[in-house]
Amino acid sequence: MCKNVIVAVAIVVAKNAKIIMKQSLKYHKILSLFKRDMEGDKKFIIGKWTTPELEYLKDNRWLFTEKVDGTNIRVMWNGKDVVYAGRSDHAQLFYNLIQKLDEHFKTSEQLQKLQGIFPEEEDLSVVLYGEGHGARIQKGGGNYIPDGVDFVLFDVWINGIWLEQENVVNIGQQLGVKSVPVIGQGTLNDAIEMCKNGFKSQWGDFTAEGIVARPKVELFTRRGDRIITKVKYEDFN
Repeated sequence: MCKNVIVAVAIVVAKNAKIIMKQSLKYHKILSLFKRDMEGDKKFIIGKWTTPELEYLKDNRWLFTEKVDGTNIRVMWNGKDVVYAGRSDHAQLFYNLIQKLDEHFKTSEQLQKLQGIFPEEEDLSVVLYGEGHGARIQKGGGNYIPDGVDFVLFDVWINGIWLEQENVVNIGQQLGVKSVPVIGQGTLNDAIEMCKNGFKSQWGDFTAEGIVARPKVELFTRRGDRIITKVKYEDFN
């Protein structure tokens, strides 16, 4: 099967279904599992799930990727131009991180790859979401890269469609960009136990920040919100 089939199908489906996403391209918030005691110690109230969907799906199989402690980056592509942004449109990006992003996405070779993966289409809108990480980015940034910075891909959005994780990884491989490592599968209670015990980061000999968990099949709430959650080591220790 052609590498670009999945991407092409996503674009065609979005158009044929007349999906109009009147939303910002900012990355959505990822909710924690449980609500917090906001009048007390602000710790989790175990068993009081943040949403009814998380409670309903807690015993299903979820895909776990390592949560990276960095800064949110958007790489936007319309078939011609590449534009960067942080979590907000006004977020300031480190100069050395912009240089690294330019290496990944703005060289003539990389632009040709982008054009090959995402052929120019009318109203094409692609966002590659990732985490800028490394030295001086967040408190533990040096654990990831002690003397530099980089970008790791974790999601791809094309004209209103979120790609499945295997296709996110495939796009990263075509671009020569790393994707967040898949570290397992299981129930949400399995994710909690992993984070309670702590587990070694894929980046080195230190405890990972946590897990981002998503259903093995992409799901949404009745309001159209994506079902995805995070489990952090610090919340259970």
